[in-house]
Amino acid sequence: MGLLLKNAQLCNQMEGPLKDVLIQDSRIAEIGSNIDMKDYEVIDLEGNLLAPGFVDLHVHLREPGGEHKETIETGTQAAAKGGFTTIAAMPNTRPVPDDVDTMRNLQKRIKESACTRVLPYAAITTRQIGEELVDMKGLKEEGAFAFTDDGVGVQNADTMLKAMQKAACLDMAIVAHCEENTLIHKGCVHEGAYSKAQGLSGIPSVCESVQIARDVLLAEATGVHYHVCHISTKESVRVVRDAKKAGIHVTAEVTPHHLLLCEDDIIDRSSNFKMNPPLRSKDDRVALIEGLIDGTIDFIATDHAPHTEEEKGVGIERAPFGIVGLETAFPLLYTYLVKPGICELTFLIDRMTSRPSECFNLPYGKIEKGAPADLVVIDLEHEKPVQPKHFMSKGRNTPFEDRICNGWPTLTLVAGKVAYKNGSVFA
Repeated sequence: MGLLLKNAQLCNQMEGPLKDVLIQDSRIAEIGSNIDMKDYEVIDLEGNLLAPGFVDLHVHLREPGGEHKETIETGTQAAAKGGFTTIAAMPNTRPVPDDVDTMRNLQKRIKESACTRVLPYAAITTRQIGEELVDMKGLKEEGAFAFTDDGVGVQNADTMLKAMQKAACLDMAIVAHCEENTLIHKGCVHEGAYSKAQGLSGIPSVCESVQIARDVLLAEATGVHYHVCHISTKESVRVVRDAKKAGIHVTAEVTPHHLLLCEDDIIDRSSNFKMNPPLRSKDDRVALIEGLIDGTIDFIATDHAPHTEEEKGVGIERAPFGIVGLETAFPLLYTYLVKPGICELTFLIDRMTSRPSECFNLPYGKIEKGAPADLVVIDLEHEKPVQPKHFMSKGRNTPFEDRICNGWPTLTLVAGKVAYKNGSVFA
């Protein structure tokens, strides 16, 4: 038996009439008006928005090794609640997925526990310490999505060059956390007005942009697909823009929190405003929005990074970097970018669905006959505050607590099966 979604407002036909969407065998079988199928489960969407399921290529699930912060089960439940149907899991776990056996074990855990699709990254270097390259060919054959040492930057240029050469031969992407260790200066926030006023050590913008500049030239030399994680500064945007103009195969992502917040928004030295890269200046935030609008930045990723309340409760200087984002990304961006007219709704959905899929040649992010039935239903009128106590994620560490948002997902389908519906998740 299949599933019939009635009276959907398709995100790519916002001014058009309501449509019905028929789902069979995990795919969209038909889109039309007044589809009538006997013996099919019917869900009336009552004119709510139907969009492709969101695709997030930057998520920390913490398992194995960090199950006190998050598990594959709770992380994918949070993803489903937030409307995400495909997520990519970063490799800074313990053990790190840097060999075939560990990757095989990780795939087994994902198959047993995930309620959304999970694409696992493999590390670039063994234990992510930047020295010995992993067995890229073996890890690709075991299902690695791409290679990254996210959490740390690859410090040695020759190591990065060789990684890119091998990845290019395998037609795989190098995904980079860009941070020059000699410029971190033990900082806990951006080096700027806030750090000076609070007497805190700051992380300068050049810490990020200098490594991106190095890497785009290495990417040019090797021809690899080079992707920049969580871009945060106006200088970094400029470097990526120039690299694209030069024809280098570089893509970039930006997080919701870097689009919506800057150092001026940090409240009471709260560690829920501490992330890496840090919240930058207002000028940086404006440059990120401009970069997203003009296509320099390709898509949005959450960098969902859960920590326990105990870990975050030790003050901004000592607390770990990172905030959660899966359950609040779309409502925040819809409320604070689309509703004020900074970007169109269709643009936002594209940057959270089809654009990340296109960048990595994934078959997701579409509503069309024959496409995978990865879909999200959104109530654009539903208004409520961000309430961490109701998160599916184990992490409660968000700087957006009590922010009033519209546009909450109500139903998420993964391969045609209900993964989330009105407050409940389904395996």
